Amino acid sequence: MLTAEALPAELRRAIVQIARTPRLLVACDYDGTLAPITLNPDEARPLPESVGALRSLAGLHETTTAVISGRALRDLATLSRLPAEVNLVGSHGSEFDIGFIHALDEKARELHRRLESELEQLVLDVPGVSLEVKPASIAVHVRRAEHEAGRRVLAAVHSGPSTWEGVSTTDGKEVVELAVVQTDKGRALDILRHQVGATAAIFLGDDVTDEKAFARLSGPDLGIKVGDGETLAAFRVPDTVDVALVLGFLLEERRNWLYGESAPPIERLSMLANERSVALLTPDAKLTWLCHPGPDAPAVFADLLGGEGAGHFSIKPHRNGLPLGQRYLPNTMTVETRWSRLLVTDYLEPESAPHRTDLVRVISGEAAASVKFAPRPEFGGVPVKLEVVEGGVRVLGTSEPFVLYSPGVEWTITSDGLHDTASALVQPTPTQPVVLELRCGTTDLGPHELSEVERRDRAGRYWSEWTSKLQLPKVQTDLVLRSALTLRGLVNTDTGGVLAAATSSLPEEIGGVRNWDYRYCWIRDAAMTVRELVHLGSLEEAEGYLRWLHGVLATLAGPERLHPLYTLAGSVIGAEAVIESLPGYAGSRPVRVGNLANHQVQLDVFGPVVELVQTLAAARHELRDEDWQMVRAMAEAVTRRWNEPDHGIWEERHVPRHRVYSRVMCWVTIDRAIKLGEQYGREIPGNWHGLREEIKHDVLTHGWNDEVQAFTTAYDGTDLDAASLFVGLTGLIDPADERFQQTVTAIEAELRSGSTVYRYRRDDGLPGGEGGFHICAAWLIEAYLLTGRRTEAQELFDQIVAAAGPTGLLPEQYDPIAERSLGNHPQAYSHIGLIRCANLLAAS
Repeated sequence: MLTAEALPAELRRAIVQIARTPRLLVACDYDGTLAPITLNPDEARPLPESVGALRSLAGLHETTTAVISGRALRDLATLSRLPAEVNLVGSHGSEFDIGFIHALDEKARELHRRLESELEQLVLDVPGVSLEVKPASIAVHVRRAEHEAGRRVLAAVHSGPSTWEGVSTTDGKEVVELAVVQTDKGRALDILRHQVGATAAIFLGDDVTDEKAFARLSGPDLGIKVGDGETLAAFRVPDTVDVALVLGFLLEERRNWLYGESAPPIERLSMLANERSVALLTPDAKLTWLCHPGPDAPAVFADLLGGEGAGHFSIKPHRNGLPLGQRYLPNTMTVETRWSRLLVTDYLEPESAPHRTDLVRVISGEAAASVKFAPRPEFGGVPVKLEVVEGGVRVLGTSEPFVLYSPGVEWTITSDGLHDTASALVQPTPTQPVVLELRCGTTDLGPHELSEVERRDRAGRYWSEWTSKLQLPKVQTDLVLRSALTLRGLVNTDTGGVLAAATSSLPEEIGGVRNWDYRYCWIRDAAMTVRELVHLGSLEEAEGYLRWLHGVLATLAGPERLHPLYTLAGSVIGAEAVIESLPGYAGSRPVRVGNLANHQVQLDVFGPVVELVQTLAAARHELRDEDWQMVRAMAEAVTRRWNEPDHGIWEERHVPRHRVYSRVMCWVTIDRAIKLGEQYGREIPGNWHGLREEIKHDVLTHGWNDEVQAFTTAYDGTDLDAASLFVGLTGLIDPADERFQQTVTAIEAELRSGSTVYRYRRDDGLPGGEGGFHICAAWLIEAYLLTGRRTEAQELFDQIVAAAGPTGLLPEQYDPIAERSLGNHPQAYSHIGLIRCANLLAAS
């Protein structure tokens, strides 16, 4: 089957461009464009794919479709059977459907009668020649006549009736049309354009009569000639099959662009979590993201990246209305979305079987609710059939079993030809809520052994008992608690792995290509995440992560063989791939799975792990032998490799550099290892002290740049990097050192923009831009505090707090110009930064 990739690249680009115009007019010819040319014109039927695309385009916001044909309007309507959404223009523009009808005056009607009489005499006794009488014109068809005979008839028409006053002549392929009104397809296109206020028009046609329409195109308009022949159109396609491809591709791009404009703000998405799964809800209770059998598996619902066609599970009042608010129940990961007289409560069940993901949705109140259940496993790549059975709905044809337990709900199944969708209208009562249970990983449609109320209480206790043990700062206590719950929700307690974020491919620039998959366990990020939880008093996540890391190291010859990231199960991730079928959040493509950073060299990863061991040992007052052995192995890896270039913390897809941050974290590895050995009486290799000084001297000598009066990104340039703040944040130099204070000032001047801090401003080899990083703003806050600038620290912290969504979640980045959040969500880094800054401000 042909796809849009078969179209020329320049044409695809032109279609993408015109698809983004505010008000689009899509017009085309009929014969030879929508329908293949046939010997018998009465048998010309349009390709179904083109009809479907025109209908769908007509259904889009600010989009009008039309067919402008030489056929009589009544014949065009009867033969094409085009849906009512598509405007029809017949007789080369002399006949418009409802709203555009032209009435003929008496003089024109008399001329029409004379034309008909004369033409009947001209074609009399000429086999294969026929007349097509239309309300304002008459067409002479010679397609089925013998060639010479046809030429004689056409010549007679041109030398005779065509010369009459008041007659307008249009020549086509084997046809000439004489009209008693002044019109052509170009004028018809202009009338349509004016009627709908189009800011751009696209016209497709194959006939010489279509050239009058191509001649009217200008500016952002797009003309496409079908078939051979001279043309004014800028582009050409071979036949009607390619017309279907053009219309289908235009539909996709137009829909994606329009959909992106209404994509929910990233920070307003709320996360559900249990000990092994995550899901995202929009502010109006649409399940927009869920992967199974784990967060790094293919998505079952990917509405977030592809619109409703990519899978969603929606609940809303039957009579619409915007929600009044959304909130987490205190100290839990249970979310309530409230409308007037309707409440939807969502939670992922904890303590379920390892292969299960169970989502419970409770509809309560007094208002009727509309429910749509549209699972699309494998990112929509698997055709879905739904079967209504006793107890609910069964999903058929997938590798993983899925059911929706919904006793008493009457479902209606519809299909788009590839996927089924289940719809229902439900009516809760004050005493009888409607309970829907999505069960992934099982075919069980029987009742649960516990009531829904009992399970909701159990889910709440799972989280509230954990939060009750935390030691929270007095600064932004509620937001810190929500950040702690978010970090805990990114932890997989089965394996100990920790997600960097819950999502893939949420953009760093709207419409851009910087869209990455963060649904994996980064060695660095995970160590920083669980270390922050240790600071709040929860040790189990750190212990679980270290068990996970020991398991990964057991498969390697040494720590220097570590990949920067792994799956939650501790296995090497697959190759990075693109899901072409998904348009991306707000039209931001490509949508990626996997991450090429898996193959990079990142020498900074050992430092955060050794710091975690140090922090955990202090919290439990002991250093475990296996942890010390890992620290020693990591220190030895640094001994062998610290002076190599690498890709660094930001995983730039560029050549490796001798990066200041990576060098500093190598120093941290040795420094913390020495301190651990000294504190817990472990043998310290004799070369560690000298190596610590050697790395420090190397950083101070080569990392400092006199030209910019700051520690730079790397030894080979003058560009700045927020991560270079770690020269002082780690204690490699005293924060009172003038070089650190000058670095803080330089980074503030070049990388801070209002409420956020960019990681760098250099060309990193990728097109487009990005937002500022919340974690970088947190580092600058810490640097402000270390250099005695508490007022600036508090102001910037307040701005981070203000960027959080209404339920307290933070994605990776913030665009201070557009004032919108960017990047994957919720992002562990961002919540790590918020917790750390709150603790530091509370202690200062």
